[in-house]
Amino acid sequence: MVILDVAIVNVALPSIKTDLGFSDTGLQWVITAYAILFGGTLLLGGRLADLLGRRRMFVAGLALFAASSLLCGFAWSSGSLVGFRALQGLGGALLAPAALSLLMTTFAEGQERNRALGIYGAASGSGAAAGVLLGGVITSYLGWSWIFFVNVPVGLAAIALTPFLLRDSRAELAHRHFDLAGAATVTSGLMLLVYALTRATSDGWSSPVTVGLLAGAAALVSAFVWIESRSRWPLLPLRIFRLRALSAANATMALVGAVTFSEFFVLTLYVQDVLHYSAVQSGVAFVAFALSVVVASNLAQAVVERIGIRATLMMGLALATVSVGLLTQVPVDGQYFWDLFPAFVVGGTGLGFSFVPVTIASLAGVERADAGVASGLVNTSRQIGGAIGLAAISTIAASAASSYAHAHTVSATSAAATVSGFQTSFVVLGGLLVAAFVVATVFLRPARERAEEIEAVELQEAA
Repeated sequence: MVILDVAIVNVALPSIKTDLGFSDTGLQWVITAYAILFGGTLLLGGRLADLLGRRRMFVAGLALFAASSLLCGFAWSSGSLVGFRALQGLGGALLAPAALSLLMTTFAEGQERNRALGIYGAASGSGAAAGVLLGGVITSYLGWSWIFFVNVPVGLAAIALTPFLLRDSRAELAHRHFDLAGAATVTSGLMLLVYALTRATSDGWSSPVTVGLLAGAAALVSAFVWIESRSRWPLLPLRIFRLRALSAANATMALVGAVTFSEFFVLTLYVQDVLHYSAVQSGVAFVAFALSVVVASNLAQAVVERIGIRATLMMGLALATVSVGLLTQVPVDGQYFWDLFPAFVVGGTGLGFSFVPVTIASLAGVERADAGVASGLVNTSRQIGGAIGLAAISTIAASAASSYAHAHTVSATSAAATVSGFQTSFVVLGGLLVAAFVVATVFLRPARERAEEIEAVELQEAA
């Protein structure tokens, strides 16, 4: 529900703009307000789950997300919708890490947890693709308000079932102190970073505003690292980065997040602006992608048990790279079953085989006391990686389209120039996947070496 929400809103933006009177520049805040609060407070949400109780924060996140969704559906102006979307992002930031940390603490590390994470990966990995489908259908037949209203019964049902299905847990710590300074610096730093990336797409990367915002974000994040290195009760214990699998998994997740966010963005523009698909047709077109992710994610846990985390992840990244390679050849007069369908199936399978092992690796060897913050960290990596990737790819596509138009003496908004920009974008995304493949190959270790690494870290901490 949380991940789907980003994609489902994208499809409805034209209708929202007309009904609520958004300006062209103001419309982006429907997405940006959610992204800033969601990406900026995930680490905070994860640590709150550890300290206050994971089930408690799960229910609180569900309640806030459902309530703000209801308010979004009833929004009466552009300002009210933006405000309610920010609340929705905060609800998601409380909900997402609490959900993942509940899985981690409920199921023992190994086959049992891998199976649970396979189901989790199927849900999260297919969220973006399913959002495009549902967004098109709901917006076309029920109206844009219903893309928010559908969250309400889902949230209420989950809240009602939670006491019967989930046991509460929280970190077994001798203290309940909260790292206020760390929370303030990392939350404001990440929120400023997401806002800076959003401004970069419109103002340019070299504009004084963008440079100033990025510098401010870097200063705040640097201050956070300095505070955490000296805090007795850190929000993000830096010792967890001694686990090489966790560090490598978060780096890989950031790269995969950048590719996933950007790929769906570019593909949505391609099918709607170049191939002139309607909202419903665009949604149906992504069914192949979504189903491939679901099937592959459910199979991934079994594959991990057979060949290991690293081999499964490398296979998934290789398939995703092949898919993006196919998409570098998309033509102006593309045919769905010839130009898109093979790439959708291969790409969905690749992402399914990537999300599950990288999530497993990000939690491998993490102490139960750090379950929430580790879950918040991997979600943050995906969200921040996605925000950076989307901002960069938007700029790259526009620049490539402009260069093509200048070289061929055509309009920069022509189909040929637009497709040239998209093709260049897919080349860059392929490079990011190759980088992720290298990180996984070099830094993820087989199970035996990981066990020795975890034992060494535990001995170091005991000493």
